[in-house]
Amino acid sequence: MKKLIPFAVAASLALGGCASGGGMSSGAMHNAQDAAAAIKAAEQELAAAKAVDYVWRDTGKMIKKAKAEAKAGKYNKAYHLAELAKRQSINAVAQEKAQKNAGPRY
Repeated sequence: MKKLIPFAVAASLALGGCASGGGMSSGAMHNAQDAAAAIKAAEQELAAAKAVDYVWRDTGKMIKKAKAEAKAGKYNKAYHLAELAKRQSINAVAQEKAQKNAGPRY
């Protein structure tokens, strides 16, 4: 029982820190210019993924939703969706490079 108490205290402190995360919000408030720049960057990375013919399924949908959120004045959500779409396109290009010569294992 004595061995369990320090572990329980450490776990509760760690989980308490995670609980204050607040979802998608990073604490910074983004404006229309931030959202527009993030959407533009996401579109550029999507074009790069399309150039290597390796686009993930939902990336375009995320950009479309980010544009709709920005139009509705929800700039934080638009910014974060665009950043996520940008990251997906970057990861798609990296995945294409890593798996370019993939073949069966023998």
